[in-house]
Amino acid sequence: MIAFIIRRLLQSILVMLTVALVAFALFRFVGDPIASMVGQETTLAERAELRDALGLNDPFVVQFFTFVSRALVGDFGISYRLQQPVMELILSRLPATLELALVSGILAFVLGVGFGVYTALRRGGWLSSSIMTVSLIGVSLPTFLIGVLLIWVFAVELQWLPSFGRGDVVDLGGWWRTGLLTESGRASLVLPAITLGLYQMTLIMRLVRAEMLEVLRTDYIKFARARGLTNRAVNFGHALKNTLVPVITITGLQLGSIIAFAIITETVFQWPGVGALFINSVRFVDVPVMAAYLMLIALVFVVINLIVDLLYYVVDPRLRMDRTTAGH
Repeated sequence: MIAFIIRRLLQSILVMLTVALVAFALFRFVGDPIASMVGQETTLAERAELRDALGLNDPFVVQFFTFVSRALVGDFGISYRLQQPVMELILSRLPATLELALVSGILAFVLGVGFGVYTALRRGGWLSSSIMTVSLIGVSLPTFLIGVLLIWVFAVELQWLPSFGRGDVVDLGGWWRTGLLTESGRASLVLPAITLGLYQMTLIMRLVRAEMLEVLRTDYIKFARARGLTNRAVNFGHALKNTLVPVITITGLQLGSIIAFAIITETVFQWPGVGALFINSVRFVDVPVMAAYLMLIALVFVVINLIVDLLYYVVDPRLRMDRTTAGH
């Protein structure tokens, strides 16, 4: 177990270094950040002085080493556009993105597993067929179109929910501000959470349904029925338990995808998260913010993937048996 964790940690460090190199190399040569920071009246001497002050004239290796060494302590430099520490900008917007991702993930997992189990157990019913048909919408339509449709129906026509913003927030101390404790905050979260979680929900639902149908056809399920166990005990005590083993991996990776691809949802609903910050940084070639954002997303994926691997190792006894056998 310890060797497994050490190996995964070394792989994670290698992935983070690779992402840091790719992100820094990519955005290092995208446009001129000085052009977006100064006006046309700025002289060449002033531009050169600013370039020296930002360290843009240093060799690439020196800039990359400086970037990595500072990133290890959470220092991603100063935003070229806003002239504020990048870490402060990200921390001020991170709670909004995390709350949106958390609610979307819970929504996708609970409904995905519930609908998946139902459609597997009642696959011949009209309601199951209707659910599977409607689920095609979540797979087929792009996220921004789903968001626009929800805004049109529930915000414009019915006027039940707000169409943009985060609503009122409560300061919990430090850098965390939440909208979950206010009525307007919860109302503002509904449409973005549905938009972001719908695609993930359909994936989880179809995966659970396929795995459930496969497990129900196995011999040990037939043996459990032959022993006289009730349908509830067979379906939920045996079949569902084995169905959720591969679902853990997909759900964990989808949570990382929710955080990474919240950019589109935050743009449609003007949600003040790190995704919107990244979009603005791309427009103004704000290299420190762009590089920090990609490092943050890579870290999220690496941590989630590590947790999923450990959970998979604990849940699936076949992995432990294989490693024990290999050791002998």
